[in-house]
Amino acid sequence: MRDARSSVTVRIAGEEHVLKSAAEPEYTSQCAQFLDDQVTALRRVARLPDTHRAIVLAALSVVDQHFRTVAELEALRAEVAGRATALAERLEQKAGGTDPTS
Repeated sequence: MRDARSSVTVRIAGEEHVLKSAAEPEYTSQCAQFLDDQVTALRRVARLPDTHRAIVLAALSVVDQHFRTVAELEALRAEVAGRATALAERLEQKAGGTDPTS
């Protein structure tokens, strides 16, 4: 049985890491580059000399973005579901010959 994971060498905060992932290597590299960019920006803006602290803060920032995006997605799904239900009810009423607006 073949292992579907592939190894990718990435550089985050100046350190090389060999990662094994079932994701495409390009995707894994993009994820690592995104984190590295976050760490670099944090170190520059906050003037953090400690790499470990910058990585932790960058990770927390990414998790915050994730939670906010999930909440926004859930709100949008609820709004779409509500609109779809309202539209379906209006279509059923029109098809049944009753018009709630008259």
